[in-house]
Amino acid sequence: MLGDLDDPDGFDPSHPQLVAALRRHPHWRVPRTGLVFEAAVAAAIEQKVTGQEAFTGWRLLVRRHGEPAPGPLGEQGLMVLPSPQTIRRIPSWEWLAMHIDPARSATVLRVAGVAESLERTLLIEAAAAEVALRSVPGVGVWTAAEVRQRAHGDADAVSFGDYHVASSVGLALTGEPVDDLGMAQLLEEYRPHRYRVQRLVELSGVRAARRGPRMAPRRHLPAARIGR
Repeated sequence: MLGDLDDPDGFDPSHPQLVAALRRHPHWRVPRTGLVFEAAVAAAIEQKVTGQEAFTGWRLLVRRHGEPAPGPLGEQGLMVLPSPQTIRRIPSWEWLAMHIDPARSATVLRVAGVAESLERTLLIEAAAAEVALRSVPGVGVWTAAEVRQRAHGDADAVSFGDYHVASSVGLALTGEPVDDLGMAQLLEEYRPHRYRVQRLVELSGVRAARRGPRMAPRRHLPAARIGR
């Protein structure tokens, strides 16, 4: 069952925003896929780009180099992420054609090179898993947190370094946007449920007003031919 391994015991917030969010989403749980390699590749592709760029890169990687999904859905065209071995054979120009720049593709390749070791992070404590994930060059605080959220189901893995999260958390809990340091201070009392708070804020729909320029998809990478 999705989220069955999540343990929300001890999470009893008193902040009105969190109480309201929990009331609206009483059955939400932190899911756990157990797929560290897949989560790490996805998070690496999402680094410092717009959602549009990230989705495009992921879609092209899966469509052009992926494998048919097991079962009847694979026969209908559903594809899954290519294996680590396949990813390691993708040439540099092909990454560019998939709108994945050299910095992100290099991280994906390094992740593919240690895929088996990364899967073993499911068997160790959260702090040790964080160290192991971040030992891969190109995997920083944000990327490691995203992997722990998705693959490990870690209810304490906060998305520090995200473009929007700190502002939204600050707005929800204090009425004012904050930076990462401010968010860390606000969330400290909620250990080991800090990501749970982050996600409840996201589910509540609280968003800081956009004051800076919106990130635009970059146009300087080679165009990929769709359907190849």
